[in-house]
Amino acid sequence: MSAVLLPHTGDGDIDWAATEAHIARTHEAGLTPGVNMDTGYVQLLDSATKLRILDLARDVTGGRFAAGAFVVDGEGDRFDLDAHVAAATAVAERGGLPVIFPSHGLNAGSEDDWIAALGAIGGELDRFLGFELGSMFVPYGRIYSIETYRALLDIPQCIGAKHSSLSRELEWDRLALRDEVRPDFMVLTGNDLGIDMVMYGSDYLLGLSTFAPDVFAERDRLWAAGEPGFYELNDLLQYLGHLTFRPPVPGYRHNAAMFMELRGWAESDNVPAGAPRRPDSDREILRDIGERLGVL
Repeated sequence: MSAVLLPHTGDGDIDWAATEAHIARTHEAGLTPGVNMDTGYVQLLDSATKLRILDLARDVTGGRFAAGAFVVDGEGDRFDLDAHVAAATAVAERGGLPVIFPSHGLNAGSEDDWIAALGAIGGELDRFLGFELGSMFVPYGRIYSIETYRALLDIPQCIGAKHSSLSRELEWDRLALRDEVRPDFMVLTGNDLGIDMVMYGSDYLLGLSTFAPDVFAERDRLWAAGEPGFYELNDLLQYLGHLTFRPPVPGYRHNAAMFMELRGWAESDNVPAGAPRRPDSDREILRDIGERLGVL
């Protein structure tokens, strides 16, 4: 799965044509597009815009997509079950797979509260993905203990969980537990600093792959075929990840916009107000990486 960047025009509006094209190229590459995720600035979108993106994803993919189910709340707010179920249902009724996006209310309580909340959501849905998101991405992000992760595997409607701690060790622990307890459960790596976690049994829902879903698809093909070209291609993609996911981590979205502009996939490298920007000097490094990848 690949989280899809939401391109913007030079005037600061959403570039809907570029968005549709990027969902389509991700889908056509053989990856499952993930919309309304952190890569798509979900925290900055109003309800009407999020629904329009869901409709677009449904129309482009025929319902083969994942999407963040995000509830806007504030520090100190309590978990709102109805709001989370409504957000997830909006995804599911369009054929998509809901990803229960972190919120203040969902993550502020005890670890048992988190499991209880996801269990309650599961009582209203056929299937969904959980999401551990580190605080380097959002201030209300949280990574849970391995004991709590074990309890997550007991929720049958939760068919997998995205893990974005940027820690190989924590993810390895989850893979070992998954293999022991529930082998069909998807551990979806969000470690853009360790994209070779697929070698250890992780699936993925990455933001980095939005830079080049075509190249990621080729990397995946090489791995599946056991071809040695996987390693050099993975190394180059990882170099891209270490450049673009440096602190402040959310700045990777501006790098992605730069790269899309360089590839002719967007008219601008603009980002919405409130999103961090990278220095212009990144552009030539990105150009060099693109040339080495053979896409520029």
